[in-house]
Amino acid sequence: MSIDRQSDVLLWNALIQDDQHAFAELYQRYHRILYSYGYKVIPNAASVEDAIQDLFVDIWRMRHSLSLVDSVKFYLFRSLRRKIFHLNEREKRTDSAIAFSTETEFAQSSEQLMADREQEAQLTQRLAQLVAQLPQRQLEVVTLRFYQNFKTDEIAAIMGITEKSVRNTLHKALTHLREQAAYLAPLLGFLLFWVLT
Repeated sequence: MSIDRQSDVLLWNALIQDDQHAFAELYQRYHRILYSYGYKVIPNAASVEDAIQDLFVDIWRMRHSLSLVDSVKFYLFRSLRRKIFHLNEREKRTDSAIAFSTETEFAQSSEQLMADREQEAQLTQRLAQLVAQLPQRQLEVVTLRFYQNFKTDEIAAIMGITEKSVRNTLHKALTHLREQAAYLAPLLGFLLFWVLT
């Protein structure tokens, strides 16, 4: 278990024991990434904020009946996704298309990439455009896998699908991206190999 995961679990356990500081720390730690993910599920800032607020209110209200968890991040992502869809149904917006906004963040090693900054920006912009054009399900799986670093079994549980469906969806997404951008083929080929192994 990683140090972050372990500290999350310690905070979770303290929250269950009525520790308001642990609750506040978990909220501060996860609000931004939950918002980022939630906005990809439904691009409506107010709805995402409502879902996050409802989720944390429920966690505090139900703290004595919460069970211990291995991954707080996994629990929060899965719960937020459910909360968003429940709120969406309650507001009778199930017919509206659920789209994703694309947010691209690439780590840069400043010294090595300074000379290639313009070329990298063009590649990044092109890849972001291609990713944004993926079907909703493929984009959600790609986001959870490569932006949030969830494992295949965790993605399956968050989305309520099988691990095989997750792998197939990732394969389709990366294959599509590789076909659309031949110059990205080596990178995407590596990612495809990594997903399937």
